[in-house]
Amino acid sequence: MRPRSLERLALVFLVLLLALPASAQQRAALLQGLDKVTARVSTLPVEIDRPVRFGTLEIAMRACHKRPPEEPPENAAFLEIRELRLGEQPRLLFSGWMFSSSPALNPLQHPVYDVWVLDCRQG
Repeated sequence: MRPRSLERLALVFLVLLLALPASAQQRAALLQGLDKVTARVSTLPVEIDRPVRFGTLEIAMRACHKRPPEEPPENAAFLEIRELRLGEQPRLLFSGWMFSSSPALNPLQHPVYDVWVLDCRQG
């Protein structure tokens, strides 16, 4: 897919999620992270505005939305991911929405780590 069509698809997902009732807003997310060097997969529970560490990454979730059970499954989380290195300022690597049904739509671009959304939860 071309970048422009991916942007449009992300916008459609976001509009559909914003149309959900307020009860669809969740307080926590379940993320999964992959360390490409060790091939280790980790499950990361993240609460809103409580950053967690994954390797050299700091992951903060700002919002998480889940569709009601009677609709097709979809979870979307707004994440901010920074890289922390000794002696350097934190560097913002990713800021945006990630979707559980389409992890490749708006992925984290990092040579060592992958992060994606599995689920949104109450906490």
